[in-house]
Amino acid sequence: MDTVNQDQAAFWGASPSGQKWLTYEDRLDAALAPVLDLVLDRAGLLLGMRVLDIGCGTGASVMAAARQVGPGGHVLGVDISSPFLDRAQARVTDAGLTHVAFRHADAQIAAFEPRDRDALISRFGMMFFEDPTAAFANLAKTLRPGAHLTFATWGDLAQNPWFRIPFVAAVNQLGRPPKTDRNAPGPLAFHDIDRVTGLMREAGLSDAAADAVPLALTPSGSAEDTAELFLRVGPAGRVI
Repeated sequence: MDTVNQDQAAFWGASPSGQKWLTYEDRLDAALAPVLDLVLDRAGLLLGMRVLDIGCGTGASVMAAARQVGPGGHVLGVDISSPFLDRAQARVTDAGLTHVAFRHADAQIAAFEPRDRDALISRFGMMFFEDPTAAFANLAKTLRPGAHLTFATWGDLAQNPWFRIPFVAAVNQLGRPPKTDRNAPGPLAFHDIDRVTGLMREAGLSDAAADAVPLALTPSGSAEDTAELFLRVGPAGRVI
């Protein structure tokens, strides 16, 4: 696989931290269900649509989109992690969804079929590009006229208890990690709404718009279960 996002490929493809998303797949999918529901509601997918899912992970969003577009449609799931795609393919096969395909690729530079897709969706998969403007421009080529790109991204850390509370707890015990560029590729890279919509317009995407939506994301299980989860994924896990 050709990539310009080597750090992300290494993290999600092979590192123990990235692979923990496989271990906690069920709990993370359940907790993030309100995000996926909102993305799909905003995307307005219809029967027969051809959909591109960027950063599809272990397949929850692909399966949900496939059910909305029906057998007459098609969903292509793209991810930089081959272990995630292996798991996604197994889930799709078990579900009997035959109008789905997967591709191991860096979406910033991958060549997609021009004007092939009626919609692009992503649940937390768009914030990891080394050059977001180039990625947006590349992805726009596969959208048909009038198609929409709909994605969710994390907001600012100060307004994000999902990340902030575990992060503060880890820092209080272990010290603050080295400062990084807040706009660098990573979960919080798209915290600035105006910057993100500006990047989209630079890439030639017209009518770019975004808004902050507060959602309650509640992990399943006990407080101890939740603490264990956040010790292993998210900012606290990275500090540790």
